[in-house]
This record gives sequence, C-alpha cells and structure tokens, in this order.
Amino acid sequence: MNSSRSIALRQTSLATTLGLLLASTAAYGQSTTSSIFGHVPVQAGESVTVSNGSGLTRTVGIDSQGRYNANQLPIGTYTVSLMRDGQVIQQRADVLLKVGVGAEVSFSEGAAAGSAANAKQLSGVSVTANALPPIDVSSVDSRTVLTADQLAKLPLGHTAEAVALLAPATNIGAGGAKSTTGESLISFGGSSATENAYYLNGFNTTDPNISEGGITLPYGSIDQEEVYTGGYSAQYGRSDGGVLNMIGKSGTNEWHFGGQFLYEPSSMVGSQDNVYYANGLPPSPVAGRLYQPSSRNDYWSSVYDLYVGGPIIKDKLFFFASAEMTNTQGNTVNSVESGTDSHYKNKLPKWYAKVNWNITDNNLLELTGASEKSEDTGTVYNYDYNTLNDSSFKSYANNTKHGGDLWLAKFTSYITDKLTLTAMYGSMKTRSYSENPAYDPGETYIGGYTYQNPALNGGNPITNNQTVTEITNPGQNFVTTNLRVALTYSLGDHTITAGIDNLRTAARDQDELTSGPGYQWIYGYTATPNAPLFPNLGVGAPASYPNGASGYYAYKYIFNQGGNLFSTENAEYIEDQWQVNDRLLLSIGLRDDGFTNSNASALAYMRQTKPQWAPRLGFSWDVFGDSSFKVFGNAGRYYLGSPIAPGDPANGYVATSQFYTYSGIAPDGTPTGLTQMSAPVSANGAYGQTPDPRTMTATSLKAMDQDEFMLGFQKTAGPNWVYGAKITRRILRHVIDDWCDVGALVNKAASEGITDVNTDTCYYVNPGVANTFAVQDPGGAFHSVTMSSADMHFPHAVRRYYGLETFLEHPFDGKWYGRISYTFSRSYGNSEGQGQSDIRATGGTQNEDWDFPELMVYANGPQGNDHTNVIKAYGYYAITPEWMVSANLNLTSGGPKYCLGYYGPGMTDPDGYGSNYHWCNGLPSPPGATGRLPWMKELDLGIHYRPAFADHRLSLSVDVFNVFNGQAPLNLAPDYNGNSGGTSNPLYGTPLVLQQPRYVRLGVTYDY
Repeated sequence: MNSSRSIALRQTSLATTLGLLLASTAAYGQSTTSSIFGHVPVQAGESVTVSNGSGLTRTVGIDSQGRYNANQLPIGTYTVSLMRDGQVIQQRADVLLKVGVGAEVSFSEGAAAGSAANAKQLSGVSVTANALPPIDVSSVDSRTVLTADQLAKLPLGHTAEAVALLAPATNIGAGGAKSTTGESLISFGGSSATENAYYLNGFNTTDPNISEGGITLPYGSIDQEEVYTGGYSAQYGRSDGGVLNMIGKSGTNEWHFGGQFLYEPSSMVGSQDNVYYANGLPPSPVAGRLYQPSSRNDYWSSVYDLYVGGPIIKDKLFFFASAEMTNTQGNTVNSVESGTDSHYKNKLPKWYAKVNWNITDNNLLELTGASEKSEDTGTVYNYDYNTLNDSSFKSYANNTKHGGDLWLAKFTSYITDKLTLTAMYGSMKTRSYSENPAYDPGETYIGGYTYQNPALNGGNPITNNQTVTEITNPGQNFVTTNLRVALTYSLGDHTITAGIDNLRTAARDQDELTSGPGYQWIYGYTATPNAPLFPNLGVGAPASYPNGASGYYAYKYIFNQGGNLFSTENAEYIEDQWQVNDRLLLSIGLRDDGFTNSNASALAYMRQTKPQWAPRLGFSWDVFGDSSFKVFGNAGRYYLGSPIAPGDPANGYVATSQFYTYSGIAPDGTPTGLTQMSAPVSANGAYGQTPDPRTMTATSLKAMDQDEFMLGFQKTAGPNWVYGAKITRRILRHVIDDWCDVGALVNKAASEGITDVNTDTCYYVNPGVANTFAVQDPGGAFHSVTMSSADMHFPHAVRRYYGLETFLEHPFDGKWYGRISYTFSRSYGNSEGQGQSDIRATGGTQNEDWDFPELMVYANGPQGNDHTNVIKAYGYYAITPEWMVSANLNLTSGGPKYCLGYYGPGMTDPDGYGSNYHWCNGLPSPPGATGRLPWMKELDLGIHYRPAFADHRLSLSVDVFNVFNGQAPLNLAPDYNGNSGGTSNPLYGTPLVLQQPRYVRLGVTYDY
C-alpha cells in the first residue's frame, strides 16, 4: 500500500466508536458483504459517498447525531468522501473491507479545512503497515478471516480445508474422511467431520449426499476465506461443527491477468512408513508381518492456474474468470488383502467466473459460475509383496467422476439509506460416477482371501482379476437449489434483518448393487469352531457341518439398493443488532429451521417441520471505549438436517450374508464343495422390503441440535500486539441414528395388545430419550407406541465439548506477521455425532452406535475428535522487498485409541455385530482405555522471491511440507477379535490412516 494514501488510525471516543456500531448492520454470518460507517461534524448539506474500483458509488445521509452508515457493500477497497452541497470536503482512500467486518471512517471537526481525519479498520487481521493492532468490537462470534495476500504468502496446501486448519479448535478428522473430490475433512470443536457447512459467494455448496465437503474455489481466485468456529448469527444454520465461507474475486476498472505453475516432484516426496500386522498373523500370510508396503508409493503433481479480470463497460459492468487444472499421477500399493498396486491418474479441473453489473448506484447484480470436479483413471497390477514389485496386469481401475457445477445470481437494492433488500438464488449439480472400462460381470469378487484354509490353497491365497466390489448407476446425480431473501432496516439504535433461507435437493438414480453375478464370496476363520458364529441370526457352529471342524468358512454377500430421494430445508429468521449504550452491543436473533426427507414416491419418511426455534444471543463490550479491550460472548442453538445418504433404506435395500463350509477352492478363488450353514441373514433386517415411510423413523423424531456458549476477550498490548482468550462449551441435545432392536418394539407393542407386523426393519430415532413409533397391526391400522429410554435400554446420548483458546498476534507492519494459539479442549460422551470415526464411518447406516443397546455399554469416554492440546503458529517475514520466508507449525496431541471386541466376559455376540462392542478380551473397554495416539507434529516452511527487475510481479517459491517427515498414525484398526470371541484379529492396532509424508512444492507466479 502507498503510505501517502494510507488512512491514519486513531483511538476513537466512546460515543464515536460504539455509538456507530449499529452501522455494522448484523452479525454477518456467511455473508459476502460488509459496511462502512462513521461520525462527522453535523452541518447542513452534508452527506457521505463511498466508491470502489468497480464503479460502485453510493451516497448516504447523516443523522442528527452525525452518524452515517453504508451497509451491504461488496468487499474490496473503497474511497470515502465527505460531501457538502455536492462538493468533496475531505476524502479517505484505501479503506479495505473484509467480509463481515465493519470499517469505521470518521471525519474530524476540521473537515471543512481538509484536516487529517482518522479511520479505523475493525478486523481480526490488519494489512495496513501503520495500523494499530485492531480489535473488531462489532462482532460477537468466533471467526478467522484470511485474505488473498495472506494465502499467497503462507505455506499452505491449496485447499479450503488447509486454510481452515489455521483456525483454533480445528483438526484433521479422526476417521480420515475425504471430501467427494479428495480433500481431507476437518473437525471443528470436537464435532464429526461431516457436520460442517461450505459456502461460495453466499451459496451453500455442502455435499448434499453425506456432507463430505463442498464445491470450493480455485485457490488463486479466493479473495477472502472466512472460517467460523462458532457463534454465527440467526441468518445462518445447518452446522453443528464449523463453516468455511469463500468469497471469490471480482473484476474492477483495472485490467489484471496472470498465472501460476506449481510442481511437486516425486523425487522430493518423503517415504511413507510401511504398515505391519500389529497383533499376530492371518492363517495365510502373504509376506510375513508386512501388511502394506507404503514405502513403495509414489506420486507427482502439477497445477496450472490462469486468471483475467477487468471492465466490460467502465464503472458499469465487470468480469473475472479463472481456470485451474491439477494433475496427479502415481501409484499406491494396497494392503496384502487386496494383493494389488493401483496406478492412477487424477485430474482436478476447477473454474470460476463472475460478472458484476452496477445497474444503478442503488441496484447491483452479481452472477457467479463455478466448478470443481475430480476425475480418476488407472490400471491395477497384481503385486508381489516378497519382491516388492508388480507381477502382472490385473485389470483397469474404475473411472470415477465426482464434484460438479454451480451458478448463482445475487441482487442487492439499496431502497433507502435505511432499507436494503438482498436476494440470492442458485443451483448446483453434482454427480457420483464410477464405472470400470473393462468390467467383467462374470467374475466374482473375492474378499478376505488371507483367511482361506491353507490346506486347500497350498499356503498361497487364490483370487481372480475382479477388482470391482459394487456397481452404481452412471447417471447418479444430485441437484441442489438455494434461495435466500433478506430485508435489513435501520431504526434508531436497532438494525433489524429478517429473511428466508431455503435449500432443496433431489438425488436421482441412486442405484447400487453387488458386482459380478450379483454377490461376493468372503472368507472367514474362527478359532472356536464349536461355538455358533452368529447365534442371534441363526448361524451355527462351523464344526457342526462337514469340513467346518478346522474353523474355516465362507459367506455369500449380496447388497443392492436404489431409487430417488429428496430433501427440503426451509428456514425463517429475524435478528436485531441493538446498540444498548455507548459500550454495549447486543445481537438478538431467532431462527426456525424445518427439515423434510422423502423417498422415491415423494412420501416423507423424516419430517421435522414443527417450529424448531434456534435463539441466538451475543454481546460485545468495549471496556474502555477505545477498541483496545473487548469482552464478548455468545449463546445459541444450532439445528442440523439429515443429509440424503441416511435415507437410502427408505426405498428398500438388501444386505444379506449366507454362510457355508467348503471343501475346496476353485482357480478363480470361489469356494467349492459347499455345505449351507444358514439361510440369507441380515443383522439389520435388510431383505429388500420397501418400508412404509411411517415405519422408518420415530414419529417423535427431533432434528439433531446443539447448544453453544462462548465467553472471551481480546486486548491490545502496546502498539504492535493483540492477545486474547475464549472459552467454549458445546452440548449436543439430540442426535439421530438408526436403531435396529426391533424386537424390543415388538414386545412393547405386544404388552399393549398390538401385534407389530414390521419385524424386519431399523428405525431412525433420537437415542437416549423417549421415542414414539407408528406400529402397524395385521389389519393395516397404525398405533402409537412410546418407548422410554429405559425400554430401549439406552443411556442418555452425550457429546459435550469444552475448550479454552488463547492467542497472541502481531499484525503485519510492513515487515512481518505472526500468530500463535494454544487450545486446551475435551470432547467426550458416548456419541461422536453424525459420524463414528472409530470404525471410519461418516454417518447414516454406516454407523453402528445405537443400533443395539449392547453396543453402547461402556461407550462413554473421549470421542474420536478429542485432542487435548493443540498448538498452532504461522506467519511470514520480509527479509528484503524481494525475499520473504514463511512458516506454519501444527502440534496436535493424539486422539483416543479404541479396542472393540466381543461382548462381555464370555465374549458373546448378542447382536450379530462381531468384534464391535466396547469390550476388549473380556474386559470393559471404553474409548481411550487402551491409551492415546501419539502427537502429530508438522512444520511447513516457505521462501518466496519477487525480483525488483520484474517490478515484483514475478514470484518464485519453494514450500516444504512436513519438514521432518512425521509419520503419526491418525487411526488404528479397533477390532480386537476376528470372527469369534476366541479368535485374535492380526490387524488390531494396525495404522489405517497415517500423516502425509514430506513433500516439496515449487512454484512460479506472475501477476499483472
């Protein structure tokens, strides 16, 4: 910034600072705008005009107390002019607006003489070299805002999630979950990694299927990224975790273009540690203890990025467009259970385009288009785990396509100085495509072949070339629309906003079925062949059948489901920003969320449309009245609707296993000489019946909701430092999960004289509280039957989080910027929320918690995303005008370990779930009882060179990630037993998710 045009900052008086905060119009939530407000001497004929580099000019009046407010302004850099009788009396340039952060620009008594006035940028991060450390006394929430300038300087992975990890109380999801396009998902405040919301220019881009991420921008097109860790306003909801809000760049009156090339060479990728069996060996080990030779993995990656922006019609019509292509190529040697080496090519094309039209000074139109897609192709080779080399070609890998496109339009009308209308509508279409170019429907997929009887395979597992486990409809897609309309009105010391926020999704062609002839063969082994395998399902002891005395068996697995699904999420809200007095600002809001999920016949199977009131209350107290010491707090309730995927059973599905003993193994790996041990059985009663929508969920079902409480402070320490602390408490009030103990409901109905005909089903319930069910009798009539938590033999559902966050920050002063934070927190209870990271489940029917009461015995303890201590530090230092170094440090203590075994001291299996009870070798085993994972330690370093001979427009960079090549395990195999209580599982304690190894990124950037 040119220092001659910088805005001098001053400490304003009480009346000027907080008396003007009503101009910040609202707690902005996931907004795309901000405001400029201030105080001027009261004289006749005065007004204030604001203008930016995109031709926007807006003139607002001044009230009787000398206050003015220009709200709902697009982010960017503005010039603010004090006018009198149409003449410019004083002017302030280079006023930077950040999303959701009001900027105060006040003019002094000497304005008429053109004396130097003062302006203060109220934001969490300053980029003005001579600015005092800023504290935003107009906000009552918890957020981190990073600008494009900061993103370009810091050594970060080029994803929205990598940026979000800079915020306190955020961590990599414990289960290793990925977004639909491959980015690692993150946990906010102990929540599941699928409880977050993603926004792009105000549109909700969250994955509608199972909330695995959302469409994001090309990295170089991010103008600002806002990361909410709590406390957002009544205007927004649908998140019990956090929010990633991305604002894309816009064109201006000046032409800009440029490009970037990034390269991650394979020669500079650190070696991943090999993975070994941690608990003995399987019956037919392939290469001794070696489970996965990850050290043989390799890859390289490149990124091409181009952008251009400028005026179509000066001061009137502008555009910005960018395109980014990431190419990644490499190989991943899979585990010995797979026996393969996958050679892959991944393309991640992104594009972004935006048109801004200043129809008039009071009416603005924004059009946005964006796309993010992931496309995978490859080949699969048989792998020799003894020589550590590919042995022969096996098949082609599936061609997969994920992600999609969106468009949106936003209209803003400044009807008067006090009344503003905003309206936004958009549509997003995503797809989930997976198809093998050489798929052979005649071959059967073979699973668990390391558990084949070694007397029948000569000690070498036998399999075939089938790599496809399930096939899906290639037309599978999701269409989401989002409508938002809001009116904002300033009335004295109140700024009132009311509006609607509607989100609708149609999921079509959701068909999925087992590959090959319609079934898989999966091998198993038990060390106790005289004990029934699954007695509750009617699966007896292998020794009771021919060829079963040795404990070896196989089962035929069949799965299929399909049909369209629909969801509707409507919300209405009202909010008041009330300046109670010169020092106290209150934010008072109320939101009503309604959710409806429907099956292929458009019949609702889950409905929560009665008023679900979500109050929000926040305050900000400027203790000294000069913005040097702020105390703030927030309390609110947040509702989260159910995504699409948990509704798959609404159209009926099959998931059955039929058990056999065998006397031989065919050359294609299938068992021969079969003796049937059981009919097809399903622990969840999934035999293909289409349920009546009324019998799929409890009729009393309440939406997942969480209460959150925050209290914190921020304070300046001299002219160059800001420090602060915040305590957060989160209490999950209701959780939704599937419950399959239908026999308990049948018995309760029978005690009331009702015969329940739906005996093979699971219900979605609120665990730990009373639930009311619609029970159908043989005559077709429905009856209400209520089961208390005691009837269901469940404890109260608990997820509670508390955290203490502290930070110290040095805003950029033209030389260096730095921030360090420490978070002490606990996330504990018997429910992680929407997911279940101990078994790497992301929600819905994948979860096993709450299916049966025995699964919840000893389930209470630290949850998967519990990280007691987290230290983060990042910053950059300008050695010279040409050279800059940067760093990013993350030290995170490990989460809890799990040991899941058979039930009780007798190691039985009352529910047919195998080694998934909170018992370990016959002893109680709550989460964390067997210890905790090691710390994850990562240091990233960067160096940038912008030579003066290229007018600092050319940049050469080197970034090194995970400098010390840390290899911390993030998730371990939790199952202590194999296929019986007396059989050990060699995988128990084996790392399933590891920290990414060291890699180096080389970059060339040019900006004109």
